Amino acid sequence: MASLKELRERIATVKSTQKITKALQVVATAKLKRAQEAAVAAKPYASRMSAVIANLAASATDGSGPKLIAGTGGDKVHLLVIMTAERGLCGGFNSNIAKMARGEIRRLMAEGKEVKILTVGKKGRDALRRQFGAMIVEHIEMRGVKVGGDIAKTIADKITTRFENGEFDVATLISSKFENVLTQTPTLAQLIPAKAPEDAPVIDLEGASYIYEPSEEEILETLLPRYLSTVVLAALLETEAGFQGAQMTAMDNATRNAGDLISSLNLTYNRARQAQITTELIEIIAGAEAL
Repeated sequence: MASLKELRERIATVKSTQKITKALQVVATAKLKRAQEAAVAAKPYASRMSAVIANLAASATDGSGPKLIAGTGGDKVHLLVIMTAERGLCGGFNSNIAKMARGEIRRLMAEGKEVKILTVGKKGRDALRRQFGAMIVEHIEMRGVKVGGDIAKTIADKITTRFENGEFDVATLISSKFENVLTQTPTLAQLIPAKAPEDAPVIDLEGASYIYEPSEEEILETLLPRYLSTVVLAALLETEAGFQGAQMTAMDNATRNAGDLISSLNLTYNRARQAQITTELIEIIAGAEAL
């Protein structure tokens, strides 16, 4: 059994840890409200943009239309954009995204596809570089970066530039969808060729095709890159909200567990102290009787 000194030191250590987890919980709770409001506010615009892209994609089923919609005609090279949080202490939030990414990488490799990885957020890179480090072509640091339109456009521009340079055929975004404080679901979304979500409304063109006005080139320069920026921004906002929710929940659980551990250690300490006092009394009584 540990000595009384060791038990006191351990109790003090756990109490210090409890203060840290409680502070992180309070900070995450304060940040969650703002992050959740931002994620919810971005959904209507993203939904409307998805509807536009769904209608455009309906006219490109024969391979016509802008390249960002029609694709290159092949699918040999895949770019996976893996978006995680910059920090940990959030339960299984980052590991669940990394798990989905590993599954997708292995699936594509089993099909004979070439895989390239672009990571957004430190934890995604750290989780994948041991097994798939050679596939990581770029990493985007998010530490100290404010989540907003500027960073979303930067990420979207990097993806578009690589596509225009012929570095890949298909781009897929792997991120987390914010359901609620307790639930964050890893999701896959195809970015290029642009493919709207399944729940996006689609107008039945009845065999008709779009006549682009202005030209397809101008659409490539405006609407489609803006759609990519919108999707990336929505994913960044949902990832931020999911991280704050996951961290709040994880730190709340850690604080409760620390409290339980402190109670258990205090009970053990009191029993050990009582046993020590009893032993000392017995020794004193036995010594007095010996005299």
